[in-house]
Amino acid sequence: MITLQHMMVISGLLFALSVAGIFINRRNVILLLMCIELLLLSANFNFVAFSRWLGNIDGQVFVFFILTVAAAESAIGLAILVVLFRKRRSIDVEDLATLKG
Repeated sequence: MITLQHMMVISGLLFALSVAGIFINRRNVILLLMCIELLLLSANFNFVAFSRWLGNIDGQVFVFFILTVAAAESAIGLAILVVLFRKRRSIDVEDLATLKG
């Protein structure tokens, strides 16, 4: 039987992995976006776990709104990356820090 504690441990591991990925990888923007998506996934996992544990559907409905925002964030982020790659021929974070208007 999978309990709430099991789900919380998995969610905590996903969160720790995503935070470590953000702090360790500071060069590639695509990996940073993937780590942010993993962070949102761990939050969604918590919502689903507590929704199931409490016996209501509110957390699961809220997950759909978070997934919508995450999909929009990914689409906009990747579009910006495509434009920057065409302009600079690189997706390094250090190259993005030198952008001027």
